[in-house]
Amino acid sequence: MIIMIGCVLLLIAALALGKFLQIRALIAAVPKPGAQTVSTVEVQKMQWQSQFTAVGTLNPVRGADLSTEVAGLVRGVHFKSGQDVKAGALLVELNADSDIALLHAAEAAAAQAATVLKRDQAQLAVQAVSQAQIDADTNDLKAKRAQVEQQAAVVAKKSIRAPFSGRLGISGLNPGQYVNAGDKLVTLQTLDPIYVDFSLPQQQLAGLEVGQVVNLSVDTFPGQTFAGKINAISPKVDAATRNVQVEATVGNAKQVLLPGMFANVKIDIGGSQERLTLPSTAVTYNPYGSTVYVVKQAEPPKPGAPGTPAPAPATDASGKPQLVAQQVFVETGPTRGDQISIVKGLEAGQVVVSSGQNKLKNGTPVAVDNSVQPTNDANPKPQEK
Repeated sequence: MIIMIGCVLLLIAALALGKFLQIRALIAAVPKPGAQTVSTVEVQKMQWQSQFTAVGTLNPVRGADLSTEVAGLVRGVHFKSGQDVKAGALLVELNADSDIALLHAAEAAAAQAATVLKRDQAQLAVQAVSQAQIDADTNDLKAKRAQVEQQAAVVAKKSIRAPFSGRLGISGLNPGQYVNAGDKLVTLQTLDPIYVDFSLPQQQLAGLEVGQVVNLSVDTFPGQTFAGKINAISPKVDAATRNVQVEATVGNAKQVLLPGMFANVKIDIGGSQERLTLPSTAVTYNPYGSTVYVVKQAEPPKPGAPGTPAPAPATDASGKPQLVAQQVFVETGPTRGDQISIVKGLEAGQVVVSSGQNKLKNGTPVAVDNSVQPTNDANPKPQEK
């Protein structure tokens, strides 16, 4: 029995040893992961100007859709579409023949009332009429003159004039066309200067003040910036969005900015400061925090037993010191263009991975290839290829 038990134990030990040797051979046969190719960038200290950014809409300082108070037949159109006009310029003339005739009749009645008053005043001097007659004649003259002014106002309404200087829009109005009261005739817009209206969150209200400089850009003119100043800040915060309305006046001497355009607005806040900056692509955002991968030399192997030679430092295939990636938590600050500021976690001069982070983990060997770099521009511009 003892011999049988010993043979069984010996067989189990032999099987276990064979399996152990097989697993170790398989492990040894698995190829070690090679270095992952990444691009890197050096952490730099740069001058940083804090800014508020917003999306705005351009509006005219003065703008109106001109219409007529009275109906009538168009007799003359005295403008061209897109024309610049001065305040008071005659734009549209309606047929006013009957109204002018009524005005002449009212003027004749007023002249007759004035003659009657003058004659009765002469008779009053010789006591031929009473003072009551003079008072009645005076009041009648005032009433007749008021009728003249009323009819003159009716005639004036048949001539539509520009209420302010500006540029006219496109109109399909033609002589002989009948228009009703309130019909839109043409739009008139003042283009220089022009307003830009935008909203900012209430927490940014402390950094705003009237007279502050703003810079705006529009997609129509990429790379071109237009300067202006804040002229009004709404005294009320929108309870639904918690935003405050801001209005700025922008010079538009070339009249290239038009009402209704979309604009990107930037407002400089405070003075320029030095900040650590990185391309935005270098930062990886996770639920547990923001991280970057710092590139550093691999640590040398631990020394062996006493008396044995010190191990050689790790090198790559070309014989250069092996580089590895180390994950570091950082605290980020404001962004501008393609750049992001780093508040905590890094120092100037450190080298971090700018692209290829999805292939890395702590201690992964890396090979640096900076032939292609992510954009790192504070004021990126659209590029068409």
